[in-house]
Amino acid sequence: MSYLSSMYQPMQRVIVKRPQEAFKSQEHLDEHWRSFNYVSVPDYAEALREYETFLGILEKHVPQIDYLPEAEETGLDSLYAHDPVKFTPAGAIILKSGKSLRQPEAPVYKRFLEEKGIPVIGELEGDAVSDGGDIVWVDDRTIAVGRGYRTNDEAIRQLREITAPFVDDFIEVQLPHDRGEAECLHLMSFLSIVDKDLAVVYSPLMPVFLRQRLVENGVRLIEVPQDEYDKIGCNVLALAPRIVVIPAGNPVTKAGLEEAGATVYEYKGDEISYKGTGGPTCLTCPVVRRP
Repeated sequence: MSYLSSMYQPMQRVIVKRPQEAFKSQEHLDEHWRSFNYVSVPDYAEALREYETFLGILEKHVPQIDYLPEAEETGLDSLYAHDPVKFTPAGAIILKSGKSLRQPEAPVYKRFLEEKGIPVIGELEGDAVSDGGDIVWVDDRTIAVGRGYRTNDEAIRQLREITAPFVDDFIEVQLPHDRGEAECLHLMSFLSIVDKDLAVVYSPLMPVFLRQRLVENGVRLIEVPQDEYDKIGCNVLALAPRIVVIPAGNPVTKAGLEEAGATVYEYKGDEISYKGTGGPTCLTCPVVRRP
């Protein structure tokens, strides 16, 4: 089976983790939200409702959804199933988060993939740290990796080696300090590729070379305004080319996508996205995408 080297081809299989398994209970949230640097404490009951809406959108488009189990070792952020692994055409790479509280997620994820019969083709070792949110398939033979607080030079060196059979062009993107080490700035924070010729971007954080490269390659850029960037409006999940999911409350971004011919689904993400600051791409780990 071929897994994926795309951010936008039709999604056939996805891994997610429900708030029941990640947040566990209101008491658990009350106890741990500060240590995970959430904006404020999520409302557990409302998080379950929001997630059902989100899942309903996925179920309409994705034939196979796998659910990560509850695990004693993992914390609130395990809701964001995208970050502990990254898929290639041959299978998964197990990462090690740059946020130390998230590092126990990787071994749990590895066991889950093995149980599901999904091949693991590599694993970060030693001092390497990286989050899936820093790794973007620009096209099916081009990968971009953000070098920031969550992904270091040693991880980039190892990722170059592991992905070499599938990649003609490996792009290293230097990320800015932005709001500092405690905040989560990923490459995907300001770049979402939603079709071969369409991307959603927050240009103030984009390196000039990357922006120019996309434009020169014929990619149309939907610009997200600052107030919508702050509401994770730049975090856009493609279920298929130009069929996308965004958090509600980002009308300028939504209008820009629709004007470019996209179908836009919205979900209320105050509890499951904004407070933990992980949008729909963070909530999903696509396993298989096919043209």
